[in-house]
Amino acid sequence: MARVIDGKAFAARVRAEVAAHVARLKAEHGITPGLAVLLVGEDPASEVYVRSKGKQTLEVGMNSWEHRLPVETSEADLMALIDRLNSDPAVHGILVQLPLPDHLNADLVINSIDAAKDVDGFHISNVGLLGTGQKSMVPCTPLGCLMMLRDLHGNLSGMSAVVVGRSNIVGKPMAQLLLGDSCTVTIAHSRTRDLAEVCRRADILVAAVGRPEMIRGDWVKPGATVIDVGINRIERNGKPVLVGDVDYASAAGVAGAITPVPGGVGPMTIACLLANTLTAACRANGLDAPAGLTA
Repeated sequence: MARVIDGKAFAARVRAEVAAHVARLKAEHGITPGLAVLLVGEDPASEVYVRSKGKQTLEVGMNSWEHRLPVETSEADLMALIDRLNSDPAVHGILVQLPLPDHLNADLVINSIDAAKDVDGFHISNVGLLGTGQKSMVPCTPLGCLMMLRDLHGNLSGMSAVVVGRSNIVGKPMAQLLLGDSCTVTIAHSRTRDLAEVCRRADILVAAVGRPEMIRGDWVKPGATVIDVGINRIERNGKPVLVGDVDYASAAGVAGAITPVPGGVGPMTIACLLANTLTAACRANGLDAPAGLTA
């Protein structure tokens, strides 16, 4: 049976490390990292997520600002607020909660954030920096996956990694991060020919395709590490349940290690958002970011 990678416990360790560094920044340099989160409209899932972000930001000793804007907010007004936050030296991280209402251009809005404060890692400049192996802000979910893999394996050099999914938020940056750690990387997706056979070659299999329980146990190389990024709501026995992109029951019998859903990758996303905010604060003040909390 596979070792279960406890994302909740790992995220708690990351938050504790962030809190310790924040305390040192305050004591030694008089700097308090600050995160501003912008929420447009009243999407229920986004509301819950923003509250959780604010709570955890304060718990690690950072400053937290929430800007809740009505759904009819214009693009000009939203970007004017972002411009003010870009110019505020107390704000080190800016996050615009997605999805945005349909009348707002998400790409335009995200690219109006100062790239150095883009703690989501979605700005086109950060995408380019990551793709060329330079220092950047890294998307939180792939960063969390990389941290867990490093913790489990130490050196990833030479391992065969397959990333199933090609999204800009997870699949592509995950592949870039694994390349940066000298893995041999294949990006696969739902249209890959003989996807099962491609997956069976992986020492590290990252599932981020957005299809519930698509990857079965007989797709997994014996002893492989399976990182399941998927979060899918389905109905089972008349009740709603959360499942990943991997059929956990069959894969756990073959894999060497596996993340569950829920409780695997999910908790790492906000933990890495805090780590990115700390990194941004350090870089803004000419200080080295904590090595264990960056890519």
